[in-house]
Amino acid sequence: MGRMHNNGKGISQSAIPYRRSVPVWLKLSADDIKDQIYKLARKGLTPSQIGVILRDSHGVAQVKWVAGNKILRILKARGLAPSIPEDLYHLIKKAVSIRKHLERNRKDKDSKYRLILVESRIHRLARYYKTKMILSPTWKYESSTASALVS
Repeated sequence: MGRMHNNGKGISQSAIPYRRSVPVWLKLSADDIKDQIYKLARKGLTPSQIGVILRDSHGVAQVKWVAGNKILRILKARGLAPSIPEDLYHLIKKAVSIRKHLERNRKDKDSKYRLILVESRIHRLARYYKTKMILSPTWKYESSTASALVS
C-alpha cells in the first residue's frame, strides 16, 4: 500500500507470533493482566504504551490471546479509554509542534507545507472517526485549541 503524502511503497511491518494460543510458561491469568492494564491506564499511559510494557516486562505477546479482548476494548469497558483516539492524538501533537516551530521560524516554507499535510491527515482521520461514531459529530479540529487537546 502506498503512502498518503509520499511516494514510498514500504513493506516493512511487525510480525506477530503465528501461534494464537497462550504460551505454557506464561503464569499470568486474564484477571492479572486486566488489573495491570487498569493500573497502567490510571498512570496516564496510552494503550500502545501499555502493550509495550506488558510485552517487555511481563512476557505477554498479545493481550487479546490471554484476556480475550484488546487493550482498548478492556479500557472502554472500564471507562478508562482516552477521549480521542491515539493516532489522531499523535497527529494533533505533531501539528502543534510544527506550528510552534513556525512561530519561531517564519521563513521555513517546508515546515509550512508539512503542516498543511499533517492537518489534512487530521481532517481525514476525524471524518473517519465521526462516521464510525468514535468522535462526536460536532467535534472539530481547530489549530487555536489544539494545544489544549494535547497537553
